[in-house]
Amino acid sequence: QVQLVESGGGLVQAGGSLRLSCATSVRTPYRFLMGWFRQAPGQEREFVSAINWSGDSTHYSDSVKGRFTISRVNAENTVNLQMNSLKPEDTAVYYCAARGGANFYNDPKKGYAHWGQGTQVTVSS
Repeated sequence: QVQLVESGGGLVQAGGSLRLSCATSVRTPYRFLMGWFRQAPGQEREFVSAINWSGDSTHYSDSVKGRFTISRVNAENTVNLQMNSLKPEDTAVYYCAARGGANFYNDPKKGYAHWGQGTQVTVSS
């Protein structure tokens, strides 16, 4: 069973930055692709970003491209999401997720079997 624990959420003013971290129980990182999703109140959960096992292939939603950066440190079993130039519309619960595989051969937004509990990000205007 893969366990994922997010941290780093909080309240920040528009234009500010936050860094989310996801601690994983994965001991074989080459077997897992990692992603971040978010869900705002009253809305469906949406894809934010994903990264392959080695970190050299990343994907972003159009709404965060150029502002967010995903990275992973396999030796530390962590996946990070650096969020810059935050906007009020980025307010949501952010979830870390994992799926089997080393590289993205299909849709990076789908197929995640393991999820964390989420961390709240609130951006004030």
